[in-house]
Amino acid sequence: MPSVSFHTLGCKLNFAETGTIAGQFKAHEYEIVPFGAAADVVVLNTCTVTEQADRKCRQAIRKALRANEEACVIVTGCFAQLRPEQIANIPGVDVVLGANEKFDVFRYVDAFTKKEKTQVDVSCIDDVTEFGAAFSASERTRAFLKVQDGCDYTCSFCTIPKARGKSRSALVSDLTRQAEEIASRGYREIVLSGVNIGLFGQERGGNLLGLLQELDGVSGIDRFRISSCEPNLLTDQIIDFVGESRAFMPHFHLPLQSGDDFVLGKMRRRYRTSDYLGRIERVLSVMPDAAIGVDVIVGFPAEGNAQFEQTYSFIESLPISYLHVFTYSERPETIAVDQLELMGGSFVDKGVRSERNRRLRVVSEKKKGAFYSRFYGHHRPVLWESLESHNKMSGFTDNHILVNAEYDEVRSGTIQTVQLGRMNSKGQVEIPEMESFPII
Repeated sequence: MPSVSFHTLGCKLNFAETGTIAGQFKAHEYEIVPFGAAADVVVLNTCTVTEQADRKCRQAIRKALRANEEACVIVTGCFAQLRPEQIANIPGVDVVLGANEKFDVFRYVDAFTKKEKTQVDVSCIDDVTEFGAAFSASERTRAFLKVQDGCDYTCSFCTIPKARGKSRSALVSDLTRQAEEIASRGYREIVLSGVNIGLFGQERGGNLLGLLQELDGVSGIDRFRISSCEPNLLTDQIIDFVGESRAFMPHFHLPLQSGDDFVLGKMRRRYRTSDYLGRIERVLSVMPDAAIGVDVIVGFPAEGNAQFEQTYSFIESLPISYLHVFTYSERPETIAVDQLELMGGSFVDKGVRSERNRRLRVVSEKKKGAFYSRFYGHHRPVLWESLESHNKMSGFTDNHILVNAEYDEVRSGTIQTVQLGRMNSKGQVEIPEMESFPII
């Protein structure tokens, strides 16, 4: 059998789409091997949110060719859509496929061999209207289901609309069928993935709440999570529904990006800090035990020392569970770069950006530790992962607390209500005397 390996950079949405591309190769009787092993074909699904993502793409190409210098290297994803010629000039790349083409690899590539000249098939993103259904999973407990793609927003730091196009969504009926198929394969949790999930269905007069209501009735799926939602699109109705639903977990991830209103304005975000705080307060009034994750960007051009300190103080005051901290990268063709004078006139020193990132990561660890400590001695349901590592297994509670216990094949892939212990040095909560709790 010919072999293929995959490497995915970036978000959960990319992982879902890689799973669908892998399905095409399986249907053509390819053996899927781990990335880094010798393979006849290597598919890289790329991201371009940050400068680091671009660099990781180049590193992955070099790694693939070290394993087999004759491998046919296919690069797709956001980096491929935005910079196809740049990728085509990287030694060893054979095929570059854009956002529309990646879902039909075998139509565009007639021979999976090394090529004298790189083949480039990338449509204009403005012409991309197809949705491109996708889901994937790395183990038999959790799957990532793509429900929405593209974005109609124009945040000044972001390249995603240029890489993925306008917002478009799957039909609710199609997603329900996909969720049923995922359940039939033995998965117990689905994470809803997209670029801007809160825009789901709006191009057809629908909304995200309608999708959640339909998915909640899918038999066999015990847990749903929303990967991320813009705070201005997280309505009271969605929050109230999650609080009362059968399967949607008390876990939200709300991008903040800055805790300073001046910077939020320059970022072209559609809310201010008072709106953001209102969303968090609403969530916790309905679900007091909910986990709330936060995205934040440090070093945006408009972020002076005073603006960063305001962000730091605002985040410290929030009753949140953890942070994802990103360092601003200058992305070509974004408003922040093209209109630098309007942003603040100059870029923030990279050493300053790094220090701000470090300070907020310390805050994140404190927030996480405080959140975990709140539930010491409490009983919470855990979905145990199927994977074993060093005779240990891990899983997440309904409110996204990472737990750790001795590996037990009988419990692997099951839901078990356990009593939470202390957090260890690895940021996991230990589960003592697990055998005394029933398996669901």
